Amino acid sequence: MGRVRPAVDALPAYKPGKAAEQAEREHDIAEAIKLASNENPYPPPAAVVDAVAAACRGGNIYSDHRATAVREALADRLRLAVEQVTVGAGSVALLYQLATAFIDPGDEVVTPWISFEAYPISVHTMGGRLVRVPLTSSHAFDLDAVAAAVTGRTKLVFLATPNNPTGTAVSTAAVARLVERIPEDVVVVVDEAYREFADPALGDPVTDLLPRFDNVAVARTFSKAYGLASLRVGYVMAHPEVVSAIDKCLIPFNVNGLAQAAALAALSDEAAAEAQANIGAIRTERSRVVAALAAGGWDIGDTEANFVWMQLGERTDDVCIALEQRGVVVRPFSGVGIRVTIGTPAQNDRFLTALAEVARPG
Repeated sequence: MGRVRPAVDALPAYKPGKAAEQAEREHDIAEAIKLASNENPYPPPAAVVDAVAAACRGGNIYSDHRATAVREALADRLRLAVEQVTVGAGSVALLYQLATAFIDPGDEVVTPWISFEAYPISVHTMGGRLVRVPLTSSHAFDLDAVAAAVTGRTKLVFLATPNNPTGTAVSTAAVARLVERIPEDVVVVVDEAYREFADPALGDPVTDLLPRFDNVAVARTFSKAYGLASLRVGYVMAHPEVVSAIDKCLIPFNVNGLAQAAALAALSDEAAAEAQANIGAIRTERSRVVAALAAGGWDIGDTEANFVWMQLGERTDDVCIALEQRGVVVRPFSGVGIRVTIGTPAQNDRFLTALAEVARPG
């Protein structure tokens, strides 16, 4: 039993996207597809698979606690000092480490909302308060409102760009204007889990922001673009003092040896070229799906991620269940809308066909 901390006792559990197998059991169907978790529909590059298989032979030995080789490879590729890079078990683990390092009970974290569902959990675990700033009517960030929400109690600002679940993104120029308006002791976290799917014209916060602002941290992951979701490896670039604070909250051997081997292989030219081809295929399919939805009368906002967002309001749960009954599993945000991952062409066709059967715009 024990005496659970009140902050933890009040937490909601994180709910991952429903598995296709679960939907098959619930609805007594077969051959369901999962478009609920923003997973890459293609397997990891061949060089990554080979590296992971080879690393299994050393599974009896602890991995490098700091993932030093991965840090060094990332620093070299990004033209940063190695002290500016840290590695964790997916970028979400690093967000939890940031919360642990910076948030005391009563402290605040500001974020546009609706956004990544792990944000409130990481903040509330530490007894902090998440200040949610509503999105605009076009699902974009209101950065003026974000700046106005920052107070003397604010420790962090979380900006998911592209945003999960809406897919909208902001430019580094817009983020710079925000950072200029808030105190220097507030760390602005630019969460770029879906960066590789976004328009490069939006800018690169590593080159555009880190040299200018000591209080900016940039989070990225290998999960989406490189297809390493189950291996769990992400990274944060920031001022060395911020990186040091994050590292103090690193669970020993948090990034396992297979994940480290996968990340190093993913950074090779061979694997990067294969991953880029997959990214291109996903972006092409995203354009096709968005065009098909628009032709059907759906008002789909701009998306810079590997998913589309559909605002359905009170219809959300009914549409989600009806899609599941037809073997298409999407991610519902009850009372708000659904997020649909871009899959293979065949999977996307199944979604479009099923949607036409269960819902109409309006």
